[in-house]
Amino acid sequence: MNAPIPDPATLHPLPGHDRVVLLRPLVADPRIEVGEYTYYDDPDGAAEFERRNVLYGYGPERLVIGKYCAIAAGTRFLMAGAAHPTMGVSTFPFTMFGGAWAERTLDLVTGMPGVRIGDGAVIAAGSVVTADVEPYTVAGGNPARPIRRRYEDADVERLVRASWWDWPVESVTEHVRTIMAGTPADIERIARRISHA
Repeated sequence: MNAPIPDPATLHPLPGHDRVVLLRPLVADPRIEVGEYTYYDDPDGAAEFERRNVLYGYGPERLVIGKYCAIAAGTRFLMAGAAHPTMGVSTFPFTMFGGAWAERTLDLVTGMPGVRIGDGAVIAAGSVVTADVEPYTVAGGNPARPIRRRYEDADVERLVRASWWDWPVESVTEHVRTIMAGTPADIERIARRISHA
């Protein structure tokens, strides 16, 4: 008998372990997009992720978290509202208070850059990520800097092209052992078979 695939709509995917939540069924804020099977682990209130872990979300900016991500307790996402403007004489964040202040200043803050953490990247505990992290790179520190690449450039290209996280969940399930322990070449071969099926 085949065991069922975990349900991505289940808030607590591990019975008896309320410290682990799948974020997609938890998050209600339309400015936060979370891919299937991404989980957050926090013994002190995992279900409070939006309130405790996404900070300064005062404007129209969005937080996008991909599929199959593992987010550790204490991880914080600082939205653009945390960045005080420095282009003029005052750093006071008038825009976040709305009304006429927002109407007259919104164009000054909507262009704030975001940070992208690439597919397969690993961020060390205690890091502050202030710039993009390339795919399959281990980064750490304050500010976070690349420590090493998990694979050579050609293998990173293979993995990004294969995009196993975008395969149907049935294909992920069929090849989960290879996804966890295989090589980039193995993943590339499977991706080719899936695309031709």
